[in-house]
Amino acid sequence: MLSAARHPPAASGVLYLHGFNSGSGSPKAALVRDVCASLGLPCATPQLPHRPAAALALAESRLDKLGEQPLVAGSSMGGFLASLIAERHNLAGVLINPAVNPARLVSDWLGERFDNAYTGERFVIEAAHLEELEALTPERVMAERYLLLLGTADETLDPADAFALYRGARTILHSQGDHGFAALADYLPSILAHGGHRLAPGWSGSESRGIEGATYDRNHFG
Repeated sequence: MLSAARHPPAASGVLYLHGFNSGSGSPKAALVRDVCASLGLPCATPQLPHRPAAALALAESRLDKLGEQPLVAGSSMGGFLASLIAERHNLAGVLINPAVNPARLVSDWLGERFDNAYTGERFVIEAAHLEELEALTPERVMAERYLLLLGTADETLDPADAFALYRGARTILHSQGDHGFAALADYLPSILAHGGHRLAPGWSGSESRGIEGATYDRNHFG
């Protein structure tokens, strides 16, 4: 389902934010870098800290190198952070299975240790994670600025929560799509169009590498 078309000015770059305990080396981040390179478009896919406030600060620090009006995108927890940045800086955003109330999710993990497969970092979820997320979570957003991509079979987050918060956003529902959103490559034309760009003729999502078949469990929300 895709709502009415939006006609934004062409984005000056793309900032992509990975999900919780994922990394800049994740398949989706690599795919975003590849498609931006094909367009000659500046792109940043930073490795984010596990602490939410630090992750937000690092992500915002990358905006200066992406021109005056970058498109900001993110997956899962990265979608939550992307939304915060889009609201603060009046930018267009693309959110892939975004976390809507991440404090509620993280509250179940207090005291648990996580290992990051991309960086080798080990960390424990502390009360400070929860407190930071609660402080950052907005009560409302300007839904019209977003393109929302939701997998209807997301096993981690309820897509109805995102659909409710971002009601009015252009929305794509991927039937039976899971939290990892393995079909991301097929939606890149829509993502780039939301940023005012068109992919070169001949682009095929089926030629893209790395996401299909990837596994996503409670320790990795790419």
